[in-house]
Amino acid sequence: MSYSGSCHCGSVTFTVNQSLPDDAISCNCSHCERKGFLLTFVDRDAFQVNSGDDNLSEYRFGSHTIAHQFCKTCGVQSFGIGIGPDGSEKAAINLRCVADMNLDALNIQQVDGASY
Repeated sequence: MSYSGSCHCGSVTFTVNQSLPDDAISCNCSHCERKGFLLTFVDRDAFQVNSGDDNLSEYRFGSHTIAHQFCKTCGVQSFGIGIGPDGSEKAAINLRCVADMNLDALNIQQVDGASY
């Protein structure tokens, strides 16, 4: 199973080679809270950008461990790439950018990222 997502204008598209998740993270850090992200983290090798790689820009803040990727055309951040606590490469998927995702069915875990 896999699922796909995109930015708002459709320039940047991606696929995750896993089933849709049942759980998501809602973080209260200054970045996630302002953008309203609902995130899931997957191993980097399960994630691929299908189109628009040349239309991505990067934003880093705080510890600079996550490369937040956003579309230069519409400004939507559909994913980020970073290093997990165990040192492995991860992709942070903004589930609001996955068309097939039923957001109301997610078990949402609140994360106190503002305290990091």
